[in-house]
Amino acid sequence: MPEYESIKLVIEEGVATLTLNRPDRLNAVTPASFDEFRDALTQLVPGGARALVITGEGRGFCAGADLAGRTFDGGSPGDASRRSLQEHFNPCMLALAELDIPVVTAVNGAAAGIGCSLALAGDLIVAGRSAYFLQAFVNIGLVPDGGATWIIPKAIGIPAAMEAMLLGERIAAVRALELGMINRCVDDTKVLEEAQALASRLASGPTVAMGQIRKLVRKAQDMTLTDAMAAEAEAQKICGDTEDFREGAVAFMQKRKPEFKGR
Repeated sequence: MPEYESIKLVIEEGVATLTLNRPDRLNAVTPASFDEFRDALTQLVPGGARALVITGEGRGFCAGADLAGRTFDGGSPGDASRRSLQEHFNPCMLALAELDIPVVTAVNGAAAGIGCSLALAGDLIVAGRSAYFLQAFVNIGLVPDGGATWIIPKAIGIPAAMEAMLLGERIAAVRALELGMINRCVDDTKVLEEAQALASRLASGPTVAMGQIRKLVRKAQDMTLTDAMAAEAEAQKICGDTEDFREGAVAFMQKRKPEFKGR
Protein backbone atom coordinates (compact mmCIF):
# COMPACT_ATOMS: atom_id res chain seq x y z
CA MET A 1 0.00 0.00 0.00
CA PRO A 2 1.50 3.40 -0.95
CA GLU A 3 2.46 5.91 1.73
CA TYR A 4 0.67 9.25 1.50
CA GLU A 5 1.39 12.64 3.07
CA SER A 6 -2.09 14.12 3.40
CA ILE A 7 -4.34 11.06 3.64
CA LYS A 8 -4.36 7.65 5.30
CA LEU A 9 -5.71 4.47 3.72
CA VAL A 10 -6.44 1.26 5.61
CA ILE A 11 -8.24 -1.80 4.22
CA GLU A 12 -9.53 -4.37 6.71
CA GLU A 13 -12.07 -7.16 6.17
CA GLY A 14 -13.32 -5.69 2.93
CA VAL A 15 -13.77 -2.15 4.28
CA ALA A 16 -11.44 0.63 3.18
CA THR A 17 -11.16 3.69 5.43
CA LEU A 18 -9.74 6.75 3.70
CA THR A 19 -8.94 9.53 6.16
CA LEU A 20 -8.13 13.12 5.24
CA ASN A 21 -5.07 13.71 7.40
CA ARG A 22 -4.25 17.40 7.78
CA PRO A 23 -5.91 18.03 11.16
CA ASP A 24 -3.83 21.17 11.80
CA ARG A 25 -5.60 22.70 8.76
CA LEU A 26 -9.02 21.16 9.51
CA ASN A 27 -8.18 18.80 6.64
CA ALA A 28 -8.28 21.58 4.06
CA VAL A 29 -7.34 20.11 0.70
CA THR A 30 -4.77 21.07 -1.90
CA PRO A 31 -4.32 19.91 -5.49
CA ALA A 32 -1.61 17.55 -4.24
CA SER A 33 -3.84 16.03 -1.57
CA PHE A 34 -6.61 15.43 -4.10
CA ASP A 35 -4.07 13.75 -6.38
CA GLU A 36 -3.19 11.44 -3.49
CA PHE A 37 -6.89 10.83 -2.86
CA ARG A 38 -7.43 9.88 -6.49
CA ASP A 39 -4.46 7.51 -6.41
CA ALA A 40 -5.83 5.89 -3.26
CA LEU A 41 -9.11 5.18 -5.05
CA THR A 42 -7.20 3.04 -7.55
CA GLN A 43 -5.88 0.89 -4.68
CA LEU A 44 -9.28 -0.08 -3.29
CA VAL A 45 -10.56 -2.96 -5.42
CA PRO A 46 -7.08 -4.50 -5.97
CA GLY A 47 -6.63 -4.31 -2.20
CA GLY A 48 -9.81 -6.29 -1.57
CA ALA A 49 -12.10 -3.42 -0.60
CA ARG A 50 -15.83 -3.96 -1.11
CA ALA A 51 -16.94 -0.72 0.58
CA LEU A 52 -15.29 2.63 1.34
CA VAL A 53 -15.54 4.96 4.34
CA ILE A 54 -14.30 8.54 3.95
CA THR A 55 -13.65 10.61 7.06
CA GLY A 56 -11.45 13.37 8.44
CA GLU A 57 -8.80 13.25 11.15
CA GLY A 58 -9.35 15.42 14.21
CA ARG A 59 -12.18 17.87 14.83
CA GLY A 60 -13.26 18.55 11.24
CA PHE A 61 -14.16 16.56 8.15
CA CYS A 62 -12.78 19.07 5.62
CA ALA A 63 -12.64 22.87 5.69
CA GLY A 64 -12.54 23.09 1.90
CA ALA A 65 -9.66 24.16 -0.32
CA ASP A 66 -6.55 25.40 1.47
CA LEU A 67 -6.12 29.00 0.35
CA ALA A 68 -2.98 29.58 2.41
CA GLY A 69 0.18 29.95 0.39
CA ARG A 70 -1.52 29.70 -2.98
CA THR A 71 0.47 30.92 -5.95
CA PHE A 72 -0.87 31.68 -9.39
CA ASP A 73 2.21 30.90 -11.51
CA GLY A 74 2.02 34.22 -13.30
CA GLY A 75 -1.61 33.78 -14.34
CA SER A 76 -4.77 35.28 -12.92
CA PRO A 77 -6.42 33.89 -9.77
CA GLY A 78 -9.36 32.83 -11.93
CA ASP A 79 -7.12 30.90 -14.30
CA ALA A 80 -5.45 29.17 -11.37
CA SER A 81 -8.79 28.18 -9.84
CA ARG A 82 -10.08 26.78 -13.11
CA ARG A 83 -6.86 24.84 -13.68
CA SER A 84 -6.93 23.35 -10.16
CA LEU A 85 -10.49 22.18 -10.67
CA GLN A 86 -9.96 20.77 -14.15
CA GLU A 87 -6.64 19.06 -13.42
CA HIS A 88 -6.98 17.93 -9.80
CA PHE A 89 -10.30 18.29 -7.99
CA ASN A 90 -12.80 17.38 -10.71
CA PRO A 91 -11.00 14.20 -11.88
CA CYS A 92 -10.96 12.99 -8.28
CA MET A 93 -14.67 13.64 -7.73
CA LEU A 94 -15.47 11.88 -11.00
CA ALA A 95 -13.31 8.90 -10.05
CA LEU A 96 -15.18 8.68 -6.75
CA ALA A 97 -18.52 8.73 -8.57
CA GLU A 98 -17.39 5.92 -10.88
CA LEU A 99 -16.24 3.55 -8.14
CA ASP A 100 -17.61 0.02 -8.34
CA ILE A 101 -18.08 -0.20 -4.56
CA PRO A 102 -20.45 1.71 -2.24
CA VAL A 103 -19.21 4.77 -0.36
CA VAL A 104 -20.07 5.88 3.18
CA THR A 105 -18.96 9.30 4.42
CA ALA A 106 -18.41 9.90 8.14
CA VAL A 107 -18.74 13.64 8.74
CA ASN A 108 -17.23 15.07 11.91
CA GLY A 109 -17.28 18.84 12.45
CA ALA A 110 -17.06 21.13 9.45
CA ALA A 111 -17.74 20.02 5.88
CA ALA A 112 -17.19 23.27 4.01
CA GLY A 113 -16.61 24.28 0.40
CA ILE A 114 -15.37 21.39 -1.68
CA GLY A 115 -15.29 19.43 1.59
CA CYS A 116 -19.08 19.69 1.60
CA SER A 117 -19.19 18.27 -1.93
CA LEU A 118 -16.93 15.41 -0.84
CA ALA A 119 -19.08 14.66 2.21
CA LEU A 120 -22.26 14.59 0.12
CA ALA A 121 -20.67 12.36 -2.52
CA GLY A 122 -21.25 9.39 -0.25
CA ASP A 123 -23.99 6.91 -1.07
CA LEU A 124 -24.75 6.85 2.65
CA ILE A 125 -23.85 9.85 4.82
CA VAL A 126 -23.37 9.72 8.59
CA ALA A 127 -22.84 12.98 10.49
CA GLY A 128 -22.19 13.86 14.11
CA ARG A 129 -24.67 16.08 15.93
CA SER A 130 -22.21 18.99 15.99
CA ALA A 131 -21.28 18.57 12.31
CA TYR A 132 -22.37 21.12 9.75
CA PHE A 133 -22.38 21.62 6.00
CA LEU A 134 -21.37 24.96 4.53
CA GLN A 135 -21.34 26.29 0.98
CA ALA A 136 -19.05 29.17 1.87
CA PHE A 137 -18.03 30.17 -1.66
CA VAL A 138 -20.37 33.14 -1.96
CA ASN A 139 -18.82 34.63 1.18
CA ILE A 140 -15.54 35.14 -0.70
CA GLY A 141 -17.02 35.93 -4.11
CA LEU A 142 -16.85 32.48 -5.70
CA VAL A 143 -19.32 29.82 -6.87
CA PRO A 144 -19.77 26.29 -5.49
CA ASP A 145 -17.60 23.62 -7.08
CA GLY A 146 -16.66 19.98 -6.76
CA GLY A 147 -20.04 19.07 -8.24
CA ALA A 148 -22.04 20.90 -5.55
CA THR A 149 -24.45 22.50 -8.03
CA TRP A 150 -25.29 18.99 -9.30
CA ILE A 151 -25.24 17.05 -6.02
CA ILE A 152 -27.08 19.34 -3.60
CA PRO A 153 -30.19 20.29 -5.64
CA LYS A 154 -30.76 16.60 -6.37
CA ALA A 155 -30.59 15.84 -2.65
CA ILE A 156 -32.68 18.65 -1.18
CA GLY A 157 -34.36 20.42 -4.11
CA ILE A 158 -33.62 23.72 -5.82
CA PRO A 159 -35.14 26.13 -3.24
CA ALA A 160 -33.17 24.70 -0.30
CA ALA A 161 -30.02 24.41 -2.41
CA MET A 162 -30.34 28.04 -3.52
CA GLU A 163 -30.70 29.14 0.09
CA ALA A 164 -27.59 27.21 1.11
CA MET A 165 -25.50 28.54 -1.77
CA LEU A 166 -26.72 32.15 -1.97
CA LEU A 167 -26.73 32.86 1.76
CA GLY A 168 -23.60 30.88 2.58
CA GLU A 169 -24.92 29.81 5.97
CA ARG A 170 -24.24 26.64 7.92
CA ILE A 171 -26.66 23.73 7.71
CA ALA A 172 -26.48 21.88 11.02
CA ALA A 173 -26.49 18.09 10.89
CA VAL A 174 -29.94 17.85 12.49
CA ARG A 175 -31.34 20.19 9.83
CA ALA A 176 -29.48 18.29 7.11
CA LEU A 177 -31.23 15.11 8.25
CA GLU A 178 -34.61 16.86 8.09
CA LEU A 179 -33.84 18.04 4.55
CA GLY A 180 -32.87 14.57 3.39
CA MET A 181 -29.28 15.66 2.79
CA ILE A 182 -27.83 12.92 5.03
CA ASN A 183 -28.87 9.45 6.22
CA ARG A 184 -27.87 9.39 9.90
CA CYS A 185 -27.24 11.96 12.64
CA VAL A 186 -25.51 10.38 15.63
CA ASP A 187 -23.50 11.34 18.69
CA ASP A 188 -20.15 12.83 17.73
CA THR A 189 -18.31 9.94 19.37
CA LYS A 190 -20.24 7.38 17.31
CA VAL A 191 -19.78 8.79 13.79
CA LEU A 192 -16.96 6.59 12.56
CA GLU A 193 -18.32 3.54 14.38
CA GLU A 194 -21.73 3.93 12.71
CA ALA A 195 -20.18 4.56 9.29
CA GLN A 196 -17.92 1.53 9.54
CA ALA A 197 -20.82 -0.65 10.69
CA LEU A 198 -22.77 0.39 7.60
CA ALA A 199 -19.72 -0.21 5.41
CA SER A 200 -19.20 -3.67 6.92
CA ARG A 201 -22.79 -4.54 6.08
CA LEU A 202 -22.31 -3.29 2.52
CA ALA A 203 -19.00 -5.14 2.18
CA SER A 204 -20.73 -8.44 2.91
CA GLY A 205 -23.30 -7.86 0.17
CA PRO A 206 -23.35 -8.49 -3.60
CA THR A 207 -20.65 -6.01 -4.59
CA VAL A 208 -21.31 -6.01 -8.34
CA ALA A 209 -25.00 -5.30 -7.80
CA MET A 210 -24.24 -2.53 -5.32
CA GLY A 211 -21.81 -0.91 -7.73
CA GLN A 212 -24.45 -1.01 -10.44
CA ILE A 213 -27.12 0.40 -8.10
CA ARG A 214 -25.04 3.44 -7.13
CA LYS A 215 -24.38 4.26 -10.78
CA LEU A 216 -27.93 3.60 -11.95
CA VAL A 217 -29.49 5.85 -9.33
CA ARG A 218 -27.15 8.77 -9.99
CA LYS A 219 -27.32 8.56 -13.78
CA ALA A 220 -31.09 8.04 -13.86
CA GLN A 221 -31.61 11.57 -12.55
CA ASP A 222 -30.59 12.87 -15.97
CA MET A 223 -32.34 10.19 -18.06
CA THR A 224 -35.77 9.62 -19.50
CA LEU A 225 -37.77 6.73 -18.06
CA THR A 226 -37.12 4.79 -21.26
CA ASP A 227 -33.36 5.28 -21.00
CA ALA A 228 -33.35 4.47 -17.28
CA MET A 229 -35.15 1.18 -17.86
CA ALA A 230 -32.75 0.32 -20.68
CA ALA A 231 -29.82 0.97 -18.33
CA GLU A 232 -31.47 -1.23 -15.69
CA ALA A 233 -31.80 -4.05 -18.21
CA GLU A 234 -28.09 -3.85 -19.10
CA ALA A 235 -27.13 -3.78 -15.42
CA GLN A 236 -29.42 -6.73 -14.74
CA LYS A 237 -27.61 -8.71 -17.42
CA ILE A 238 -24.27 -7.95 -15.75
CA CYS A 239 -25.54 -8.90 -12.29
CA GLY A 240 -27.39 -11.96 -13.54
CA ASP A 241 -24.10 -13.46 -14.72
CA THR A 242 -22.39 -13.13 -11.31
CA GLU A 243 -21.62 -15.84 -8.77
CA ASP A 244 -23.42 -13.72 -6.18
CA PHE A 245 -26.70 -13.90 -8.09
CA ARG A 246 -26.42 -17.68 -8.32
CA GLU A 247 -25.70 -17.86 -4.60
CA GLY A 248 -28.56 -15.48 -3.81
CA ALA A 249 -31.04 -17.49 -5.85
CA VAL A 250 -29.99 -20.80 -4.30
CA ALA A 251 -30.06 -19.32 -0.79
CA PHE A 252 -33.56 -17.97 -1.43
CA MET A 253 -34.80 -21.39 -2.51
CA GLN A 254 -33.10 -23.05 0.47
CA LYS A 255 -34.45 -20.40 2.85
CA ARG A 256 -31.04 -19.47 4.21
CA LYS A 257 -28.93 -16.34 4.36
CA PRO A 258 -26.77 -15.94 1.23
CA GLU A 259 -22.99 -15.80 1.50
CA PHE A 260 -21.94 -13.25 -1.08
CA LYS A 261 -18.33 -13.15 -2.28
CA GLY A 262 -18.39 -9.95 -4.31
CA ARG A 263 -18.04 -11.81 -7.60
